[in-house]
Amino acid sequence: MVTASVVGLIATAGFIGALGILIKHFGMVQLIAGYDPDRVTDVEGLAEFVGTNVLYVAALVLLVAVVEATAPDRSDSVWIAFVAGVGLLAVRMIRGARRYESDE
Repeated sequence: MVTASVVGLIATAGFIGALGILIKHFGMVQLIAGYDPDRVTDVEGLAEFVGTNVLYVAALVLLVAVVEATAPDRSDSVWIAFVAGVGLLAVRMIRGARRYESDE
């Protein structure tokens, strides 16, 4: 059943997905929080890495929307997995983005 929360989740997934596409395919690295052009040594690599991970987050949000729509009784466990997944992806992005920066 499509509820307001499902519609909101789909809209959120679309927004996050659009950000991921802008970063990955259009190189808009200025959308990355903490981006410092003076420290980044590989702009294209950073855009590819962070953009891909942002698209993973969008996919997780979309997965939660599908579960909310098809099996709302399982949504609690899916939300817990979602929070864990987003947390792990955030850590991965923060640590992985350092590969594309200089130490100076």
